[in-house]
Formats: sequence, C-alpha cells, structure tokens
Amino acid sequence: MTDLYTRHQAVLPDWLAVYYKDPIEITHGEGRYVWDSKGNKYLDFFGGILTTMTAHALPEVTKAISEQAGRIIHSSTLYLNRPMVELAERVAQLSGIPDARVFFTTSGTEANDTALLLATAHRRSNQILAMRNSYHGRSFSAVGITGNKGWSPTSLSPLQTLYVHGGVRTRGPYADLDDASFIAACVEDLKDLLGHVRPPAALIAEPVQGVGGFTAPPDGLYAAFREVLDEHGVLWISDEVQTGWGRTGEHFWGWQAHAASGPPDMLTFAKGIGNGMSIGGVVARAEIMNSLDSNSISTFGGSPVTMAAGLANLTYLLEHDLQGNARRVGGLLIERLRAVAAQFGGVREVRGRGLMIGIELVEPGTDRANPEAAAAVLEAAREEGLLIGKGGGHDTSVLRIAPPLSLTVAEAEEGASILERALRRAQ
Repeated sequence: MTDLYTRHQAVLPDWLAVYYKDPIEITHGEGRYVWDSKGNKYLDFFGGILTTMTAHALPEVTKAISEQAGRIIHSSTLYLNRPMVELAERVAQLSGIPDARVFFTTSGTEANDTALLLATAHRRSNQILAMRNSYHGRSFSAVGITGNKGWSPTSLSPLQTLYVHGGVRTRGPYADLDDASFIAACVEDLKDLLGHVRPPAALIAEPVQGVGGFTAPPDGLYAAFREVLDEHGVLWISDEVQTGWGRTGEHFWGWQAHAASGPPDMLTFAKGIGNGMSIGGVVARAEIMNSLDSNSISTFGGSPVTMAAGLANLTYLLEHDLQGNARRVGGLLIERLRAVAAQFGGVREVRGRGLMIGIELVEPGTDRANPEAAAAVLEAAREEGLLIGKGGGHDTSVLRIAPPLSLTVAEAEEGASILERALRRAQ
C-alpha cells in the first residue's frame, strides 16, 4: 500500500471508490497513453471515465487553457463572457434542437439536476419517468432517478420516479423478442404506466446506458416513446453525458439513433467536451429554458478557462473528424474483441457502438453475472499495461472500454491483445 493511498484513506470518504488492490497515481499523459508515479506506461481505454475525449495533453487544448488563464480565470455569469457565448452558439447549432438555449454547469450531475429543475418547473409536476438500469449522477435529485441500486444510496428523493422498460436489450422480460416486438412491448408498457398516473414532467434516458454497462435499446425505441409522451405533454430529456460528441461513431448525439419523432426537448452533456476540464450543460428549447420565474446564476458554470478549453477541443474534434474515427476504429475494435470473446465461455456478450464498448462477463455456462471475473480482468489488464473501466446492472460484471476518439488502429490492436491475455489470466 502506497503512502499516498494511506493518506487518501485517512482524509477521504470510505465510499469514494478507487480502482485496483494497489491503486495507482496517474502523473501525466500524452495522446492515448498515461504514466503512473512509478514510471509505468498504460494505454488508456477509459479516458478518465469517458472524459479525455480527444487526447491527453492535446496541444490545442492546453494552449487555449494557458492563454485564457493568462488573461482572466474567472468572472461568473453576472458578466458577459465571450468564450461562453461562442461555445453556446456552437453547441446550440450542433444540438439539433430548434430555438435552442444553452446553460453551462460544471458536471453531468449538475446538468441533469438542472434539466430536472427545468422539466418540473415547466410542467408543474415532480413526477419523472426514468429507465431501469440507468445512471444520471450523484446529486440528491440525480440518485433519486437512477435505476441502478449500486449507485443510488438512498430511496429519499424530491421526485417521484417511475421506471420504464427498454434500456437493456438482452436481459429482462422482453429479451427474447425481436427488435420490433421489443419496441412494441416497451411502448405498451409505457402506455399502460401512463394510464395509471398523472402526467409526469419528463422521461430522462441515456441513449446508451453508461454506468449500466454500455447497454442500449434497439434504434427507434425513444422515437416510439416520444409519440406516446407527446400525447400526454411529457418532455423527453436525452442524457448525452457519455454518448455525446460522436463517441458512438454512427451519430454525433445518441438521440439521433431515435430521431424519427424529432429531437429531444432537452439534452444534457458533460465529460468529453472539456477533455478533462469541468464542463457540463443543458440544451433546451427556449420556452422550456426560459420558464423559470426566479433569478439564477452560475458561479463556475461557463468559466472563461473551461469555455476556452471546450471551444478548442470541439474545434479539434470536428476538424479531425473524430466521430468518423470512432466509427472506423471502433468498428474494427468491436469485431476484434468479439473474435477474442469467442475463445472464452465466460464472455456473454461484446456490445457497443463506436468507441463505447462493453464486454459482459458471466459464470461460464450460465447467465449469472460474474463481478469477480470483471475485477480480475481489470487487475490483469492494468498489470499488462491497459486501463479499462467496469460497470453493469445487478452486479458490476461488464468491462467498459472508451478510449480517446483519436485512437489509432495499431493502438486498438494493442489494447485488444492485452485484453485477450487478461481474460485468459482471469479464467
């Protein structure tokens, strides 16, 4: 046990989880690699929980941060802020939401909290629809709508939450249906639910569930839900904290896989846009965003330094077509990992889109989650020089793979080879 970990345990909460039996201190990074305090080099396949979106120490971003910090670091939203206005203009245009307004926060949790405030104020209802197996953050309101008991430490909430089927395609009561029948069954479940309650304020849903193990419904589910929600005046909030900015490869936003009924009323974002800087936010139609009838500001949301970083990062992402790279390299990586998984009876499924990939582990020959195996693979991969994440629903048994979107084919092959060895070691 390192001295730093001993000090960590002495002053920080017991529930502040760290990876690995012997936790590592990451001291610096470059591109898709990071180094720890002992000089060990790792290929980073988790990117600070999907946050280092473009690359570690990206010169364009570090330059923008340094230059802005040399001018002014902070002013708050009480004053005009050019970088904030410029980033808001770009995000609004990219969002696909008509007459969009943008409010910046410091995290995805705060972004979802804000979206819930807007929805409940606009609709005059504290009832929220959420998906089973979901995760939306760690604030009091966000844990109250999180459908994953491992990340929801209290049942107390300012909101009344009703959970809907559909976020997990290959488990649950509708798993054996084909995609069209799956969607139809989930829609009927939603209709039945809405027939028993007063109209809720909103449905909040991750297009691909992140902490839940990178699970997703068939394309079109939320478009079908939207038709039903519109009949009742219920808003749709797309939680794009992990799926936004082209990570899924096929689309810039996760909601675009469900676009037949139009864009969401609100979308929330965070993580990747700051490439490690603390940026989150909400995009909403003006009538919703402007529905609050009291004053509000943000002390740190929209900070000049974080906005400068976000602008530089977004520019790099678009100019280098990192969405296209996620589609191409991610597609190759998924197929390579499926070939690896075929060798191991304990791998139930390799799923995902772009550079958002989950490997679900089970006890061989069964459908029972195997969190012990997931923990063992995580350790073995780190020892071999690869950092990955983990997640999942009833048990944490899914390996989560989400490298920076600039990942090369050679690096994808390197990571897949390490994972193959780690899976073999953990058998």
